[in-house]
Amino acid sequence: MSRVKTTSSSKNQRFQYKRCRFVCLSTAAVLFVLFGIIPLRLAIALERSPLPQAIIALGGDPRRESFAVDFALRHPPLEIWISSPYLKAFNLPDPSSSRSRIHIDRRAVDTVTNFTSLVAEFKQRYFQHVYLITSDFHMARAKAIAFFVFGSQGIAVTPISVPSNQQPESWFHISRDVCRTWLWMFTGRTGASLKSEI
Repeated sequence: MSRVKTTSSSKNQRFQYKRCRFVCLSTAAVLFVLFGIIPLRLAIALERSPLPQAIIALGGDPRRESFAVDFALRHPPLEIWISSPYLKAFNLPDPSSSRSRIHIDRRAVDTVTNFTSLVAEFKQRYFQHVYLITSDFHMARAKAIAFFVFGSQGIAVTPISVPSNQQPESWFHISRDVCRTWLWMFTGRTGASLKSEI
């Protein structure tokens, strides 16, 4: 009887070992893809498009939106995508006009969806390099999200920080949104409906 139990226990241990090994190898493969392929895709994008082809400005603050609009006006060939309730305050062409270079994205509800709502359109337009405009305190989180969302699609960013008097965001905010970008990469969902604004 004891021999039967020992054999069963041995088989169970081998199964547990194989399962653990599979999980470890799968995790290593995912990390290789995330941290190996993305930098390669970004290097190729920068080689092909050393100058940015468009502008993405993260809304939510009238000062950075004003800066973004001024920046866009100083770079006339470039179109700008922005999620902003404040644009009516500026003397700009009607965004619905076919001649306007300003695209207002109403789909974004937070920083992660600022990127996920636009990445497919940028791919369709063959953008490989864009300016990223946001406040200096918000830039670390924006770049981390851009690395995974845009980087996974071969789109590089050149950051343009808008000065502010605020402290940089916490690592909690950055880590939380990086996890949400991984969720998006594997499921197509951002988790925005589950996230409470902090």
